[in-house]
Parts: sequence; C-alpha cells; structure tokens
Amino acid sequence: PCVIVLITRGDEILLARAPRFVEGMYSTLAGFVEAGESAEHACHREIFEEVGVSIEQPIFQGSQSWPFKHSLMLGYRAEWKSGDIQIDGEEIVDAQWFSIDRLPKLPPKASISRGMIDAYVSERLN
Repeated sequence: PCVIVLITRGDEILLARAPRFVEGMYSTLAGFVEAGESAEHACHREIFEEVGVSIEQPIFQGSQSWPFKHSLMLGYRAEWKSGDIQIDGEEIVDAQWFSIDRLPKLPPKASISRGMIDAYVSERLN
C-alpha cells in the first residue's frame, strides 16, 4: 500500500511537484509503506524524507484503489509540527505552502488527493 498525506498549517496546505507531473500541477505527498512498517509511521517517514518537515499524528481520511503498481492509497491528514521545507530533489522538484484561497493546479477531482484538499478547503471556509 501507499500513504498519501495532506499536510495543513492553519489556512495553508503543503503541496509538492514530482518531475512527472504536468506543468504547474501540485499534489499532496505520497509514498510506499515499507515491510513491517505501520501506515502512520510511513506518513512520518515519507514526509520527512521528501520535504524535511515533521508532522503531528496522521488521521486516516479514507482509501482509494490506484492502478499504478496495483496499489491501495491510504489517505491521511496531518498538521505540520516543525521544520522548514527542504526538498529531496529527486522524487520532489518543488514544494510550497499554499493558502487555501490561492491554490495551484490540482490533481483530478476523482483522486483521493483532490478529495482531501477539497474537503479541507470546504471545512476551513465554513
């Protein structure tokens, strides 16, 4: 399985670009769960490896079957805890905090990433 994490900080969302993304598109961070590792630990590890920040305890949001590598995506939301963005330069080519009222191009609406982003924006605006 894979974890995909929406990282929040008040009215901001941490989004990143992978080299394979279409120009200008950003998404939530994701990575594979390693053998013997819990999904929650994978959230902490992947986020730190990819962007160098620490998160609070991830909260499960839902899951989605993903055809790429026949994976199950486990969606989590977590508050930023500490650290400045430091991208790994390989899996991630850019990462930024975006205000919920100034979001970049996002993944398709059918994706779990977009669903979590839209739900958070709606929650903050209401």
